[in-house]
Amino acid sequence: MSDWLAAIILGLVEGLTEFIPVSSTGHMLLLGHFMGFESSGKTFEIVIQLGALLAIVSVYFKRLWALATRWPFDPEARRFLIGLLVAFAPAVVIGFLAYDFIKTVLFETPQVVCVALIVGGILLLLLDRMDKRPQWLDATQYPMRVYFLIGLFQCLAMIPGVSRSGATIAGGLLLKTDKRSAAEFSFFLALPTMGAAVAYDLLKNHKTLDFSDVGLIVVGFLVAFLTALVVVRFLLDFVSKHGFGPFAWWRIVVGVVGLALLQAGF
Repeated sequence: MSDWLAAIILGLVEGLTEFIPVSSTGHMLLLGHFMGFESSGKTFEIVIQLGALLAIVSVYFKRLWALATRWPFDPEARRFLIGLLVAFAPAVVIGFLAYDFIKTVLFETPQVVCVALIVGGILLLLLDRMDKRPQWLDATQYPMRVYFLIGLFQCLAMIPGVSRSGATIAGGLLLKTDKRSAAEFSFFLALPTMGAAVAYDLLKNHKTLDFSDVGLIVVGFLVAFLTALVVVRFLLDFVSKHGFGPFAWWRIVVGVVGLALLQAGF
């Protein structure tokens, strides 16, 4: 497979999976393993995440701008920003302390990804089918306790294959948020979390980063941005109508197929 085709496929997968509960990292690691694609210093894999992040900024620009300009004098805007920081804080602490173990052990073990995909899929199925009455319907109005606990759930996604959005959404559902607002808050929480993760990756790997394949990186970035743009625009309506069952079954299928291929020696 040519590097150009691999860049398009990986960019497509990053954009499609970053904000749905199927683990973009898990898919990227498995695809990279089976396609034999790995950029120097992981430059490609790091930078194309910014394409997906830009999609969130584009779709929510008006709301983000309103938050940025209103928070000094609007108590509700200020409270939501504080809630985001509260939810983000656990990932900062645990990510900093466990960074080397995550990158050198967990990220280098495809079997971990497959098992996490399967287990996460089963749990998501169970959560989706729970008979519960949501108590919190607006992501900007969650209690601080809920923000913090969702932030703790997000830390589970440091295990590749768990899914950042899947962990935050599952946490939200267990804490009695509704599906739509849980997915929307996952979008907002992605901004500081992914932004910080990419920045820290770039800082830690700056000596080994290789931008010689600029064309491949640009292609992957643009494909990730465009596909993530579609996902972000339509995901909330899809979840409201269909729940998380389709994503759960997809996780299980990918995990089982991945384990079978690894067992076969691929």
